[in-house]
Amino acid sequence: MKDSKRTTGIATLFTIVPTSLAWAGPVVESGRKQPLNLTAIAMFLIFVGITFCITWWAATRTKTAGDFFTAGGGISGLQNGLAVAGDYMSAATLLGVVSLVYARGYDGLLYVVGFFIGWPVMLFLMAERLRNLGKFTFVDIVAYRLDPISTRWMAATSSVIVVFFYLIVQMVGAGELVQLLFGVDYNYAVVGVGVLMIIYVTFGGMIATTWVQIIKAVLLMFGGTLLMVLPLAHFGFSFESLAAKAVAVHHSGIELMGPGRLFADPISALSLSLATVFGLCGLPHILMRFFTVPNAREARKSVFVATTCIGYMFGAMFVIGLASIVIVGTDAQFFEGGDLGGKLIGGGNMVAMHLAKATGGNLFLGFLAAVTFATILAVVSGLALAGASAVSHDIYANVLRGGKTSETAEVCVTKWATLAIGVVAVLLGILFRGQNLAFLVALAFNVAASANFPPLVLSMYWKGLTSKGAVWGGFVGLVASVGLVILSPAVWKSVLGHPASIFPYDHPVLFTMPLAFLVAYGVSRLDRSGKAKDERDAFDAQFVRAQTGLGAATASRH
Repeated sequence: MKDSKRTTGIATLFTIVPTSLAWAGPVVESGRKQPLNLTAIAMFLIFVGITFCITWWAATRTKTAGDFFTAGGGISGLQNGLAVAGDYMSAATLLGVVSLVYARGYDGLLYVVGFFIGWPVMLFLMAERLRNLGKFTFVDIVAYRLDPISTRWMAATSSVIVVFFYLIVQMVGAGELVQLLFGVDYNYAVVGVGVLMIIYVTFGGMIATTWVQIIKAVLLMFGGTLLMVLPLAHFGFSFESLAAKAVAVHHSGIELMGPGRLFADPISALSLSLATVFGLCGLPHILMRFFTVPNAREARKSVFVATTCIGYMFGAMFVIGLASIVIVGTDAQFFEGGDLGGKLIGGGNMVAMHLAKATGGNLFLGFLAAVTFATILAVVSGLALAGASAVSHDIYANVLRGGKTSETAEVCVTKWATLAIGVVAVLLGILFRGQNLAFLVALAFNVAASANFPPLVLSMYWKGLTSKGAVWGGFVGLVASVGLVILSPAVWKSVLGHPASIFPYDHPVLFTMPLAFLVAYGVSRLDRSGKAKDERDAFDAQFVRAQTGLGAATASRH
C-alpha cells in the first residue's frame, strides 16, 4: 500500500496545485482522524446555508438557456475575475503549496510559476476571441466554421474526460479532508459534496455557480491573508527576518533558499511547464467562464482580476510556508521517517492548519478548515456544469439533434446530465478512496494541453485548419497523452507496480502536444476536398467576428 502511494520526482509534486487536493487526498489517509471540530462544522453550515439562498435566488433569475449556461452574459469583469480565481484556486492552493514550501523552500516558489504564467497567455492569446466566438462552451469555437458533427464529438469527448479526472480528485480529496478535520465518515462526505454539487448546478445554473465561486475566492483570499499577516507580526512584518529564521531552523540550511532537485531533469521540467501553461488554456470549466461576460473588454478584465488574485495568493503561500517552518517546526512527527524530502503524511500536508491553530487558535483553525472544504464545492460546481454542458449542448443539441432543439429541452438534458455526473462522481470517489491520484491530475492537464488546446488555438488563428485536421489532431493528442501517462513512471511503476516504466518521463506534453499540432497541420494540408476549401474560405468571416465581436451569422455552419 505504501509503495502504491508513492510517486517519484516531479510527478509527485505535480499533484499539489492544479485542482483540489490531488496531493492531499491520497496522503491524508495516513493521518489520524481528528476529534469533531464544532467551530469548523458550524462555519461550514453557515456557508452552505448562504449558498442555498444564492441558489434559490439564482433559480428565480434563470429563465433561458443563456441564463443557465452563461448567466445571460451579465457578469461583470470584476465578478467574473473573482469567479475564475475561485474556479482555479482549489484547496490545494492553500494546503499543497504551503506544504511544498515547508518541505522544499524556494523550489515551491519555482513550482507555482508555471501555473501563474499561463494566465498572461490566456489574456493575450485567448480571452478576447473566446468571448467573441463562443456561445456556451469552447467547443462552439472549434466547430464555428468546421464540421459541427465530427469536431463536436472530438472536443466534447476530451472535455468530459478532463472534467471526470478533476471530479474524481475533488471527491476523494473532499472525503479524506473531511474525515481528517471534521470527523465525518468518508462516504458521507463524498455523498454530501455530490448532493450539494447537483443542487447548485441543477437549480441555479451558472448564476449560482458564479456567486458560489466568488464567495469562495473572497473567503480563501481573506483566510490566506490572515494566515500570512499573523505570523509576519511575530517578525515585525520583516520578510528578511522570517526567511533568516526559517533557514536557521530548517535541516537544509541555506539550501532552502536555492533551487533543488525539483527541476533536476530538464526534459520533465520543460514538459511540466508546457502542461501548466497550455493545459490551463484547454480546461473546459475555465474557458466556459469567458462566455458569462457581456463583451471582450470585460473578458480581458476578468483575466486581469483573476491573474492578480492568483498571483497574490501564490506569493502569500510562499510566506506562509516559511512561517510554518519557524512556528510549527520541522519535527519528525510531520513526516514519515522525519525526512523533509520524503513523503508528506497527514500532519505535514495539513501544515497550514497547524499554523492557523498556532497563530489564531481553534476559532481560526475552524474558519480555515471550513473555507478549505467549501472551496471544493465551488470547484466541483464549475466542473459539473462544464461536463453537463458538453453533454447537452455539444453532443445532444448539436450532434444528435442537429441543432434543432428547444432551449427548454437543452436545459432539461443538462440537469439530467448533471445528476448523472454527480452520481458517477460519487461512485468514483468511493471507488478511488485511498488511491494515488497523481496520474489523474497529470492526465487532466496533459489531455487539456494535448487534445483541447491545439484544435482550439488553430481554429482561432490558422486559416488552413480543416475538420479532418482538427479531429485527427485532437484525437491523436487525446490517445497519446492518456497512453503515455499510463506508461510513465508515475503510473506504470508507482501505481501499477511494474519494475520499470515503458515511457521514461512523468509528463509527456513535450511530445504529445507538438504531435497533435503536427497531425492537425499535416492532415489539414493534405485535405484538398471541396468541403475543406469552404472551411478555409469561412475563416475570413470568423476572423472579423473574432476581432470585433460582430460578424455575419452565415459564418457559422450550424
